[in-house]
Amino acid sequence: MDHANNVEIQAIDFVPQTLIDAEIYGDQDTLIGRVSHVHGLGAASQIVVDVGGFLGIGSKSVMLKATDLVFMRDDNGRVHGLTSWTKEQVKALPEHAH
Repeated sequence: MDHANNVEIQAIDFVPQTLIDAEIYGDQDTLIGRVSHVHGLGAASQIVVDVGGFLGIGSKSVMLKATDLVFMRDDNGRVHGLTSWTKEQVKALPEHAH
């Protein structure tokens, strides 16, 4: 995925309305999962990502700090997040209990 023309979203926009359902990509643009919900606002947010599974079945929710992610908006207006973490590292995080 080419991110050259994407616009980085500022921390002030780290709100559920913007981030819910955003796809999260890891190293080498590997799809890790989707944002299921957000705790807090701005740079102090905790981002809950559903990882693994197939079509939502068997997925696991994990929590990442907003500072571990860079959120961007593509040319079509879709928001996605990037992290330097691998899918395996994210899946190894403790499960988040809603």
